[in-house]
Amino acid sequence: MDEGEHMTGTQALADRFEEHRGQLKAVAYRMLGSLAEAEDAVQESWLRLSRTDTDDIQNLGGWLTTVTGRICLDMLRSRTARREEPMDDAFVPDPVLRPLSQVDPEQEVLQADSVGLALLVVLENLEPAERLAFVLHDMFAVPFDDIAPIVERSAAATRQLASRARRRVRGATPSADTDLGRQKEVLTAFLAASRGGDFEALLALLHPDVVLRADSGSLVRGAAASKVVHGAKAVAEQALMFARFARSAQLMLVGGSVGVVTAPEGRPLSVMGVTVADGRITGMYILADPERLGRLELPDLAGWPAVSDG
Repeated sequence: MDEGEHMTGTQALADRFEEHRGQLKAVAYRMLGSLAEAEDAVQESWLRLSRTDTDDIQNLGGWLTTVTGRICLDMLRSRTARREEPMDDAFVPDPVLRPLSQVDPEQEVLQADSVGLALLVVLENLEPAERLAFVLHDMFAVPFDDIAPIVERSAAATRQLASRARRRVRGATPSADTDLGRQKEVLTAFLAASRGGDFEALLALLHPDVVLRADSGSLVRGAAASKVVHGAKAVAEQALMFARFARSAQLMLVGGSVGVVTAPEGRPLSVMGVTVADGRITGMYILADPERLGRLELPDLAGWPAVSDG
């Protein structure tokens, strides 16, 4: 094969790979909870493909999905080995952000497939092999026979991994209202109550057992440090403590649900996702880690109006 034919073959392979990039990134994001690490995993899967004799690959999409899964499993295991203690309960995964204005009602059914922060937080607490089995099988319909070699277990044992993960996910994921209109109503009212310093109104909008996770990274200290806060009264007090930031809050799709980006002068200070059930907030997930916020792909925030109280 001369150099021209080789380049043509490489380009053709790259084009075929690009057809699968979206799916591979979706797999990697659900496995890793980090958009930057997901990109790294997808890039590594391309490098492995480019070094492989593709004549033996019957189903390129399936091959790439399992390779990406294996790469993510290795990344999760090395992450676990590096960590001297379990991941802090306050950890909030990277959210995927989109302007609320991009959603039209007919698209809402499709948005339900977006992975919310509540689910990603639960996935973070699974063992790496459990997470792989659950993500590949339950989210992407990969057969257990294809997952088993990755986790070096039998198909039956792999099925058990997924089953155990499924039970943990069901037990720990709060029920949530998927109607974007109702989510928006609750969040708008919550921000108005925060700005107005209305403690009773805040309490009425919070479920008694609400849990707030605020992930500010390891360098932030003081009142804004990472924390997990339980109960409506304590969470309402936190909302009042940071009420001044509510004035620059903007509603946005955060992981497929209505959330809030706080960005004075277009510079993001925090991103908040919530779960809403029966008109009350049951979970709040705030990412305020300056380093990670700086790496997020944010829609253009400059000049956006803050959310109104209407």
